[in-house]
Amino acid sequence: MNEAVELTRELIRIDSVGGGEAAVAEPLARRLSDAGFAVRLHEHAAGRTGLVARWGTGDPVTLTGHLDTVPLGGRAWRHEPHGAEIDGDRLYGRGSSDMKAGVAALVVAAERHVRRAGPKAALELVFTVGEETGCEGASGMVAADLVGRSRALLVAEPTANRALLGHKGALWLKVTTHGTTAHGSMPHLGDNAIYKLARAITAVETFDIGQPEHPWLGPSTANVGTAQGGINVNSVPDLATATVDLRTVAGQDHARLRERLQAALGAEAAIDVLVDLPAIWTEPDDPFVQALVEAGAGAPGDHPAASYFTDASILTGACGGVPTVICGPGEPEQAHVTDEYCLTSRIEEATEIYTTTLSRLTP
Repeated sequence: MNEAVELTRELIRIDSVGGGEAAVAEPLARRLSDAGFAVRLHEHAAGRTGLVARWGTGDPVTLTGHLDTVPLGGRAWRHEPHGAEIDGDRLYGRGSSDMKAGVAALVVAAERHVRRAGPKAALELVFTVGEETGCEGASGMVAADLVGRSRALLVAEPTANRALLGHKGALWLKVTTHGTTAHGSMPHLGDNAIYKLARAITAVETFDIGQPEHPWLGPSTANVGTAQGGINVNSVPDLATATVDLRTVAGQDHARLRERLQAALGAEAAIDVLVDLPAIWTEPDDPFVQALVEAGAGAPGDHPAASYFTDASILTGACGGVPTVICGPGEPEQAHVTDEYCLTSRIEEATEIYTTTLSRLTP
């Protein structure tokens, strides 16, 4: 069996749903250390360990993926979620597409790269925890000064081996309003926090984001995702909250956007930041993009951006604002679904794409 496919199966068999990434990081650390990489482990929390592995000298090419997976969901699986069963060309299991196949392909390609004869570009592999819940592991690694300047960044998230050139940013906010409680039969004695929240929600609906549409990423958007308030029907509520999901484009200033939204909501609503991840974009004619396409990655085409955010929001800046491409063997529509699968042929293909791309990069 193909080496990267077998490694993917090994990783799927390790349960890292919402945590426990240390059990994935440790065998990868041993394997990369045996291949000659200098490995540093980073413990984000108990049982939640990521790693940074470095080989060579000079500014490296950075390869990244995350080790956590999302919960299984409420529906029954036909294929055991951590069984790593193969049926035809499909390898089933939680994390098969998102994104243990990508991690495995990066590791095997990196091993091949350092074994290859002749001058070789330096490599850095960054495997993170907590990506699915807001890139906390990548943020912790950067804060710990474990990720430095590089030449380019490759993110092996699921794209069916198509080169994607970026993704929107995410600014998730919590909006809170306060009031004064009173009996529901005497509302004039209270101050209704839900009414204040309703006014804030209306302000979000009519808010002018004030950003031109990006030619490739499209428009910035705003959405109210949740709203909560009150404790019972016959009381005036003194607390209400909502969450707002702002999706932004390259070049957009999140701090300024937050200030403008606060002005639109007024003094009766307070804003707290839940997630703050900038947009990522690399131009199609960048040499790193061209190298991946020439190595066999699908060209960006008419829709060259990912619909999801990635650790690139944290790592691209930490690496020095480098060219960033998202390209991985997983099927994008299989991310987070019941009976998730990845095609074994794409895992093999991704390994070849990465290996060929790295071989063309000079030291």
